[in-house]
Amino acid sequence: MELDRDLFLPVSREDMARRGWDFYDFLLITGDAYVDHPSFGPAIIGRVLEAEGYRVAVLSQPDWRRPEAFSALGRPRLGVLISGGNLDSMVAHYTAAKKRRHDDAYSPGRKAGLRPDRATIVYSNRVREVFGDIPIVIGGLEASLRRFAHYDYWEDKVRRSILFDAQADLLTYGMGETASREIAARLASGTPVGEITDVRGTCAAVPHPGACAYPFVEVPSFEEVSASKEAYARANMVEYDEHDPFVGKAILQKHGHQFLLVNPPAYPLTTAELDAVAELPYVREPHPMYDSMGGVPAIEEVRFSITHNRGCFGACSFCSLAFHQGRTISARSHQSVLREAEALTRHPGFKGYIHDVGGPSATFRRPSCQKQLKHGMCRNRACLAPEPCPNLDADHTDYMMLLRKLRQLPKVKKVFIRSGIRFDFLMKDPSGEFFTDLIQHHISGQLKVAPEHCSAHTLDYMGKPHIQVYEKFREKYFKLNRRYGKDQYLVPYLISSHPGCTLEDAVQLAEWLNRQGHMPEQVQDFYPTPGTLSTCMWYTGLDPRTMQPVFVPRTPHDKALQRALMQWRKPQNRKLVLEALHRTGREDLIGYGKRCLIRPDAPASGAGSRQGRRGDAPAKQARGSSGRKEDRQGRQAPWKGRPAPAAGGRASHTGRRAKPAHQRGKRPPK
Repeated sequence: MELDRDLFLPVSREDMARRGWDFYDFLLITGDAYVDHPSFGPAIIGRVLEAEGYRVAVLSQPDWRRPEAFSALGRPRLGVLISGGNLDSMVAHYTAAKKRRHDDAYSPGRKAGLRPDRATIVYSNRVREVFGDIPIVIGGLEASLRRFAHYDYWEDKVRRSILFDAQADLLTYGMGETASREIAARLASGTPVGEITDVRGTCAAVPHPGACAYPFVEVPSFEEVSASKEAYARANMVEYDEHDPFVGKAILQKHGHQFLLVNPPAYPLTTAELDAVAELPYVREPHPMYDSMGGVPAIEEVRFSITHNRGCFGACSFCSLAFHQGRTISARSHQSVLREAEALTRHPGFKGYIHDVGGPSATFRRPSCQKQLKHGMCRNRACLAPEPCPNLDADHTDYMMLLRKLRQLPKVKKVFIRSGIRFDFLMKDPSGEFFTDLIQHHISGQLKVAPEHCSAHTLDYMGKPHIQVYEKFREKYFKLNRRYGKDQYLVPYLISSHPGCTLEDAVQLAEWLNRQGHMPEQVQDFYPTPGTLSTCMWYTGLDPRTMQPVFVPRTPHDKALQRALMQWRKPQNRKLVLEALHRTGREDLIGYGKRCLIRPDAPASGAGSRQGRRGDAPAKQARGSSGRKEDRQGRQAPWKGRPAPAAGGRASHTGRRAKPAHQRGKRPPK
């Protein structure tokens, strides 16, 4: 499909010349390839400013080693806006084990290495070198989550606010549309950037607290949080609590002789405002300059998907959403979503399937309770975990009616939900009607949900409901599948080595997985990314909510033990699993019974007795495959509506893992 490049924002002097531009207002630099789609933050900000009448040009993934790459489009009239991309650049480049990733879905042809580490800082310093005192505004996820002094996992130290390291004038945090409009208007009116210190949703460096225009609270300084983990934890909790657009205060944090000023968050967009942002003239495709390079793979997951909401009150400790988009929900109107869906049906590649109608959490369409809009989010209290709040509004009717309307559109065959579904929130829906619709119409073969663990106190540290909630959900899920004759699987996402998770907890998780008949093929180690409560726990060894000590599985060996327990059947994990079971005194899980995780060591040489040979059968069984269906990432889904098989399941006659039934041309057993 060939696209007219003039439908996109200009990316070259030639593009600007065709538009008749002899100047432009803002240069928008991004660490990702330029994809003009509302799932990409730089595209949103570019289109928002264009709608305000500004001329915006895009410089994507410039070669940071060459200063002249940053002046290729000339000097903008008003300023430079910089984003590291849709992900923190360090997360984009490194795994949780700090190993370099070999590809990059946000770059053309998946090519790695097209952006630097700490892209926001590098780009901003290059711009300062090339353009001197031009106003620089940094934003995007990387800047948003690093706005305070923060622990950096990759350097294993506390770094300053990214505002100082980037030598930027302003930082926008959160989604940024309102703040970007306000900053642009003030710059256009001639206001010096140094005087723009009172815009909600922004940060600035100021000489003294008197420069703050809002009621404020001061947290321990950069120097204090670098020296004291207790001070770091106290600061982190204040930063989290004050991230509330309705009652949150500004925050001051001293850095040397200056103060970091973090103004209160921007107010959530109204439905009309969110509709307007969603319906700007996005091309919804990568720029055609990438066609010869293999395109931009990241578009594939979102090309035929619709975002209908923002914000998440789930409050998972390991998730940065609460610290970026916030916990207050904004949602688009049904009419706006339907217009976008109708536009998708006109796309030449549309096959009748809308891949997702979601957001941070798919089913959230309104604030968690009515008190929230006046009094803000409750402090020291989560909406859903460990128990749902009595004031929780869990009615799914509005979302259900939206999906029903989408299903009725001409050319739409199926509407799927692939964003996260909070199963605990779903179980509180008073009517249960949405659950029925979900099973009948909106699952593409399997549903992925995130119980994350099974140990109660580990789940408390994670901010997740206890495992009994998931088990009730699972029971109802398969019951409804049987009722409607569906053959759909359930894939649980799990995290190993989260702060608070002891080796005993990891053994408990392995037991639970064995009872479920499920061994994940891939395991996600906890990743200490900036801006989460869990990262604070990982660094400080303290729970910032209580200031009580937290066990942290910090060493590579501690992590390897927990990871091996989640994949206890893999031969390469045998030594680690045995070590973990001996260390925790759980030798009862070494044997041949259904509840055992691993068989004993082989008998000594010469033990060729009949009794020894009789032990071969269960040994083979322990190596076998369960024959269960796997998802596209290779994770096995639990058996549907039947007792779990014995540890190890069925073996092939060769002793190697047998192919799952669906790979042998047969359906898995019911």
